[in-house]
Amino acid sequence: MALIRCDFSSEALELGTSMTVLLPERAGAQIGLTGHDTGAPPPVLYLLHGLTDDDTAWTRYTSIERYAAERGLAVVMPQVHRSFYADEAYGARFWTYLSEELPAVVSSFFRVSTRREDTFVAGLSMGGYGAFKWALREPERFAAAASLSGALDLAYISQWDKRPHMAALIARVFAGRPVAGTGDDLLHLLATSGGDLPRLLLRCGTGDHLVAQNERFVAACREHNVAIDAAFGPGAHEWGYWDAQIRTVLDWLPLKNRAKAS
Repeated sequence: MALIRCDFSSEALELGTSMTVLLPERAGAQIGLTGHDTGAPPPVLYLLHGLTDDDTAWTRYTSIERYAAERGLAVVMPQVHRSFYADEAYGARFWTYLSEELPAVVSSFFRVSTRREDTFVAGLSMGGYGAFKWALREPERFAAAASLSGALDLAYISQWDKRPHMAALIARVFAGRPVAGTGDDLLHLLATSGGDLPRLLLRCGTGDHLVAQNERFVAACREHNVAIDAAFGPGAHEWGYWDAQIRTVLDWLPLKNRAKAS
């Protein structure tokens, strides 16, 4: 795999930002006699970080590079700071960046597939929320989406989490406007979803402080007849759990028609 830390200027954010990218190295069988790559572009997973992390976290704390290499999968890990993947009231337009600018930048910089059937999104904690929000708001973009230990009930967090650091974060991002019943509310998105949704997968440890939010999301999926592969088991809000579960996610992705890299 090629590991690339890409620094570039974002028009949506109006500042410089970074993303970490993993790209499969081409197997010899995909290189023609002319030396040019004759294989199809690899499928791509947008892998989102949590509240206290950045775009390097997945490569620092898990073996995602090795797991992706085994599957010939490109991985794009953007940096969004503590934004909840939203257009901040007092800050930058991170939702616009994620949903509009980032895919265009990735396509212009790297040779990866742009087909829906080859495009996936996943994340942990705040990134699990971001992955499901992106998939539910733009279902035509993704074949599958996964959340690990996701902060999935932002309406609840915004109203009832009174810890000083969370209250300050919610005030900065949303400036008092309600989350419930909006495009930032995953339960609302489930209730109003229509059409061909991506496949959804959820994993959360029973020792995780966010387990109740994940249980509410699964209940909402059942209420609105949204199919989801959900499982709860031993685990906490920590990297050992996420390193194990990201392998579950990669095994679940519909990559069956692609041979594993040699």
